[in-house]
Amino acid sequence: MSLLAPVARLGRAVLGALAATGRVAIFAAESLSHIVRPPFYGREFLTAALQIGWMSLPVVGLTALFTGAALALQIYVGGARFNAESVVPSIVAIGMTRELGPVLGGLMVAARVASSIAAELGTMKVTEQIDALVTLSTNPMKYLAAPRILAATVTVPVLVAVGDSIGIMGGWLVGVNRLDFNSATYLHNTIQFLEPWDVGSGLVKGAVFGFIVALMGCYYGMNSGRGAMGVGAATKAAVVGASVLILASNYLLTEVLFSA
Repeated sequence: MSLLAPVARLGRAVLGALAATGRVAIFAAESLSHIVRPPFYGREFLTAALQIGWMSLPVVGLTALFTGAALALQIYVGGARFNAESVVPSIVAIGMTRELGPVLGGLMVAARVASSIAAELGTMKVTEQIDALVTLSTNPMKYLAAPRILAATVTVPVLVAVGDSIGIMGGWLVGVNRLDFNSATYLHNTIQFLEPWDVGSGLVKGAVFGFIVALMGCYYGMNSGRGAMGVGAATKAAVVGASVLILASNYLLTEVLFSA
């Protein structure tokens, strides 16, 4: 019997993971169904869009600025080994729009928004406010989850676009003031090598990442345990789950969008 104990533990872990994946998938499908079916809560959507989009702009902007600046330095140092310093503008632009802008923006939003949503909804569950909504014939999924998920899906691509611009500006600042690039040449190379699909693919990733962030926050918030420890555990799980799914989905999206 002792020889089978590790196998049994592994089996329980796998079954638990599959069950959790199924619950999240059902929650996501239910949320999507409520997004496209009336009634619609426009005020809740606008409030969530303000909290997720506008309030996340400073942290996303600062992250993009320093990432673009550091990327320019690293590419210049690496390119100097092969006498290829001139590739700095193009690689900074492509790297920010395709990968670093969407991924880092998504992770920053996950850290700020997923935790906030999970804590808010978890507290509402602990204080029985969600039960009160049911008593008032208001569907909690439609009133709480759907507006937040839709707002994140819409606003995170905008944050990614702004972050891309700020990141490229950070690379330009370092390139012109630190690496002695000519400003007009730097901007010309950036525009010449940057294609519309480079930007578009990042926006697609941003929409997927925004959906993941809000989904994880709503799922763990609405399924949190009782008491302060339950809310804390839900908040931690939401951030970890959103971050891992963002990194995993980023690879899958890159494979799909750039496989050719």
